Amino acid sequence: MPHGKKSPTIYDVAELAGVSISTISRVLNSPDKVNVKTRKRVMEAIDRLGFVPRAEARAHALQSANRIGVLTPFFTAPSFVQRFRGVASALSKENYELVIYPVDSVDHLQGYISSIPLMRTIDGLIIMSLSLGDQDAQRLSNNGMETVLIEYSHPKLNSILIDDEYGGQMAAEHLISKGHTLLAFLGDIEPPEKYAIHPVKSRLQGFKRALREAGIPLSEPYIRSVPYSQEETKKAAHELLTLPTPPSAIFVASDIQALSVMKVARQLNIRVPQDLAIIGFDDIDVAEHVDLTTIRQHLDESGRLAAEILLARINEPSRPLQHINLPLNLIERLTT
Repeated sequence: MPHGKKSPTIYDVAELAGVSISTISRVLNSPDKVNVKTRKRVMEAIDRLGFVPRAEARAHALQSANRIGVLTPFFTAPSFVQRFRGVASALSKENYELVIYPVDSVDHLQGYISSIPLMRTIDGLIIMSLSLGDQDAQRLSNNGMETVLIEYSHPKLNSILIDDEYGGQMAAEHLISKGHTLLAFLGDIEPPEKYAIHPVKSRLQGFKRALREAGIPLSEPYIRSVPYSQEETKKAAHELLTLPTPPSAIFVASDIQALSVMKVARQLNIRVPQDLAIIGFDDIDVAEHVDLTTIRQHLDESGRLAAEILLARINEPSRPLQHINLPLNLIERLTT
């Protein structure tokens, strides 16, 4: 903006976008109630003009909100609950409040990304298992919204990742080491939620690669793409375990689904691990209680680390961005 030129106002945004003042207000305060095309036009005008809502900017300049937001899908799933636990443990020590923004559609995600950086009702943002485009990342960066991504990476933002493909490889190598040669895979490979990160496909790729390298086939009847629904998981597990030649081992791409596989095996009087080995992924709390062998990703640790990185950046914005890869561990219990 040239020196001496006044700051753009909401009226300037309305004029450039060709909408009313009330529409601008809805875009900023209730973006999910504005149609996608209109919201996009308004946000392009805001970005072009460099508009910042005056009252919110002044309030933010005067004091910190002492609130951290978490943008997340599937926030009731056990693995996400454990991540929240890690976030909350770090924030409680610093007297920050945790605000959860649940995402259940692409439109919902875009609404949050549009309004949160401008309204400044939070000091920083953790985004779990959601993909961001370059424009979204640029908006967060341009508006000074400190952000940490979990399970996704962008060069303009901090990130925490695991190597899902390697996790699948670990599962295969473990089962091969136990002497299994007829294996199966079960997981949500192609879920419908296009707004979320879905690591299961990478876990399957790593699993298949390790089997291929060992000269062990994995044919289509032994690969089951199943939503996280308990009923559908049990149905798929039953189909696998009643094949003319059933597998002797199954890699289940999430612990929560592995529990359903274990239940079906019991109902069919299939002994675990004598007749069937089962290995999961995540190491959620209940995995230890049922003695499930699993690939552990450090869920609490990823949440805690995300919060600590975020608070450090809030206190010192000049700190370098961090891109962290957390290790995976195979936890052997009684199901393999």
